[in-house]
Amino acid sequence: MTDCCPRCAHESVSTLYSSPVPGVWDVVQCARCLYTWRTSEPDRRTRRAAYPQAFRLTVEDLANAAEVPAVPPLRTDGPPAAARGPELS
Repeated sequence: MTDCCPRCAHESVSTLYSSPVPGVWDVVQCARCLYTWRTSEPDRRTRRAAYPQAFRLTVEDLANAAEVPAVPPLRTDGPPAAARGPELS
C-alpha cells in the first residue's frame, strides 16, 4: 500500500479493488482529491516524489478549484441515426 496520494500528498488513501490474482495490483483512491491509480502503474503515477510537479495539487488548489459542472439530464430523443452508426440503425 502507498503511504500518501501522489497528486496531493494526503495520507488517507484506500484500496477500492484488488486484482483477481492476489498481490498483482490494487486500485487505490485518495480520500481528499479522489485521484485513483493502480499500484502496477509507473512511479510517475504512483509515487509522490516522481509525480510531475505541474500536476501536483495543494490544499489551497483544492479549496479554490472551480466547481465541477453537473451532468446534464439524459436526452430522451437520442442521437440522430447517423451518430449511432450502422450497427444501431
